[in-house]
Amino acid sequence: MRRTARAEHVGKGPRMSSRRVSSGIVLALAFAAPIGAQKIPVAEKTLSNGMHLLIVHREGEATVAGGWVAHVGSSNERPGITGISHLFEHMMFKGTPTIGTKDYRKDLAVIGEQELVREEMRQEEAKMRAAYRRGEIDDLLKPENKTSHYRELEKKFDELIRKQREVLVKNEFDRIYTTAGGSGMNAFTNEDMTGYFVTVPSNKLELWMWMESDRLFHPVFREFYAERDVVFEERRMRTEATPLGKFEESFESLFWESHPYGWPVVGWPSDIPAITKAEADAYYGTYYAPQNITLILVGDVDVEKTARMAERYFGRIPRGKAAVPDVVTLEVPQQAEKRMYAEAEANPQVDILWHTVPFGHVDSYPLQALAQILSTRTGRLYKGLVLKSRVATDAFARQESRKWAGLFNAGGEAKEGRRPEEVEQAVYAEIDRLKTTDVPAEELQKVKNNFAAAEYRRLSSNFPVLIQLIQSDGRGNWREVNESGLKIQAVTAADVRRVANRYFTKENRAVAIYTRKAGAAGGAEDPDLAGLDDRGKQMVRQLSQRLQSADDPDKLRQMLAQIESQAAGAPPEAKPAIEVVKKKIQRRIDELEKAKGKKG
Repeated sequence: MRRTARAEHVGKGPRMSSRRVSSGIVLALAFAAPIGAQKIPVAEKTLSNGMHLLIVHREGEATVAGGWVAHVGSSNERPGITGISHLFEHMMFKGTPTIGTKDYRKDLAVIGEQELVREEMRQEEAKMRAAYRRGEIDDLLKPENKTSHYRELEKKFDELIRKQREVLVKNEFDRIYTTAGGSGMNAFTNEDMTGYFVTVPSNKLELWMWMESDRLFHPVFREFYAERDVVFEERRMRTEATPLGKFEESFESLFWESHPYGWPVVGWPSDIPAITKAEADAYYGTYYAPQNITLILVGDVDVEKTARMAERYFGRIPRGKAAVPDVVTLEVPQQAEKRMYAEAEANPQVDILWHTVPFGHVDSYPLQALAQILSTRTGRLYKGLVLKSRVATDAFARQESRKWAGLFNAGGEAKEGRRPEEVEQAVYAEIDRLKTTDVPAEELQKVKNNFAAAEYRRLSSNFPVLIQLIQSDGRGNWREVNESGLKIQAVTAADVRRVANRYFTKENRAVAIYTRKAGAAGGAEDPDLAGLDDRGKQMVRQLSQRLQSADDPDKLRQMLAQIESQAAGAPPEAKPAIEVVKKKIQRRIDELEKAKGKKG
């Protein structure tokens, strides 16, 4: 169930497995709303090569939150290379000619040898695809369906991997930052952008400039195919191994008929293992060109000195030769309601999507207000569906405006003995009230006050400011962090009523009904979730799934420390969920340490 944006992929640095050390940023994003009530003093610069630079001076801060956003996500991909944007999030931590290797010449020579072997393997893969089309094999990914020559080439390639690893310095990028007092190095990919960030001591700003410019100017995509396999396994863990993962992916594709938002950020299973290094090099040359990147720094830095330093380090990167292509395929207007029914090993529930508007659209603000009217423990859905009619155990609503298009998502989990269709109709009933009756002034003002309070809290430290600037710039306009709050405050009851009637129509929606698969375990709720609101429950559930695959207690301790450092700036409504998250992480650490002790 989509209570938070499920397409956000976080935490792909080489020092962390697929979804293991992502909760720190997830906490920052799950409760995030654009800043606006109190303006952030942003200094905007453009370097000689077209790279953009945003600097926020915050007096007295001991650290600088530094990051950059590449304006490329899964919506920029094409069939055949879906997942490549997310793959780059992994590859950008692999180092440079001076970072990550003991012998760059030998490293480069082995990479060349690997490419020759991979070309032979691609020829064999073409033969296997032909056999699949003829019906001679049933699954390209089954080991037994590989040709004998392909298996020989795999052994040869594995030997080259071992040869390369003799000269690699694993995780050196992370080690350099950590030794210098840096923390929280991470990255994320979604449909519209790829963001990278780290916090460093203020006196290490020039180190950040060198490190980040070096990996943009001279990236070395070492272990490319091994990392591609890691991404494929990540997809399996995120999608195939979760109760609703495959269904949600199908539902998303059903909803987006023509727009590239219809394919998953992590990529289709047949595309990921087919992406070549040559395709990756070409993609990088286009979408990681300086004119497609924005640098962002938040902390106690001198604006003019910092801009000159950025020009010295980042300005040396040559401007991209080709123009960055725009996404031109628009979503076609939906003509009729779409419905999907599925049996899953999960509690019965309903998930509803409506097409709405992109980031910065005039209707996005009343839609955000409408979502808040419906959502949270004091919202109409919880009061109506959980407390009054008792058809659901929880319910949610949210507006998500992406760069090119938007969606509104609502739904709920059915109470034992009730059907998802009952929850669905109860959601419609609450929305219909908004179509016919104006929201009382005091209810709307409460929503606005909540927005304003959340905005103020998110000014408490550098990191949340950085993340929101990355998100807004990645969607096309960083100024939204200063403008959206005022636009929310200007929303009227008539605006809410207008957008409810415009977008919440039968022909504009898609509905997924999930019933419990025969023989599946019952729906007893995790006792740790008692007392949490719907957003908090979803966050904890997602973390619990990730913890199942976490196997490094040291990385979990890093995650725990990151969460604890950010907890002070979190809104009050988030803190109960944060405490549960911390408890579950510590529990998993204890389990791993206990298992380690037994093995010893």
